[in-house]
Amino acid sequence: MRFSRGVITIAVIVVVLAVAVSVGLYHLLKRAPVVVREAYCVVDTPVGVRELDPEQARISATIAAVAARRKLPERAVVIAYATALQESKLRNVDYGDRDSVGVFQQRESQGWGTKKQIMDPVYATNRFFAALVKVKNYRKLPLAEAAQAVQRSAGGYAYAPHEEEAKILAAAFTGKVPRALHCWYPQTRTPAPAPRTREARKQLARALGSTAITTEKRGWLVASWWVAHAEMYGLTRVGYGGATWSNDYETEGWEADGKPGKPGARRVELS
Repeated sequence: MRFSRGVITIAVIVVVLAVAVSVGLYHLLKRAPVVVREAYCVVDTPVGVRELDPEQARISATIAAVAARRKLPERAVVIAYATALQESKLRNVDYGDRDSVGVFQQRESQGWGTKKQIMDPVYATNRFFAALVKVKNYRKLPLAEAAQAVQRSAGGYAYAPHEEEAKILAAAFTGKVPRALHCWYPQTRTPAPAPRTREARKQLARALGSTAITTEKRGWLVASWWVAHAEMYGLTRVGYGGATWSNDYETEGWEADGKPGKPGARRVELS
């Protein structure tokens, strides 16, 4: 079969154009900015779902651990979360009204401690709870009244709207609801450093005291603390109670690992 010169010319033009378009698209895509996903955490419980950033998750885990060390009821944790949500949005900020700083916006001039001390979430949380337990019948008081008795802020009414959100966080971070916390953070292409678990265990012990797991609920509190601090300490896997959290963007939560979960399991596995 013979083709006319015109047909051959058109075919050559089409091929050249196709190659040109392909090369152009290649270079355009090559220059396009790479979309970098940001680290995130999410709490999923029967009473609701709440999205957090990693700092908020770490602060939440710390508050729950300090409460467990002091053997405080869940109500105390809820009050603390609602207070921190209003005061700092659950972040350890180094600014505020006058000399207010930290998670609970405590003031050096009012005897809460030095700025350096207040900026330590474990210290600040301990000071908050020490004041809260002195409030008569704080467990039965409306949340805003209990929080205001500690904070003595200009707008004590503002704590109440955070109560439902605080209950969601308390259910997850106290270990009441297993597998409730999932976090993800981007990893570099280079191999991640070995998990700094020794340093992390010291920080966990500062908040929780003994890190021994004596009940299943305490085990899930500890497991949630590790997941919340995974990015900080280079962890990619946490296992407990027959389930495993992995730093996997495609995974929405904990997955069964094929190992039978034992009530009151004594160990959280890390890597």
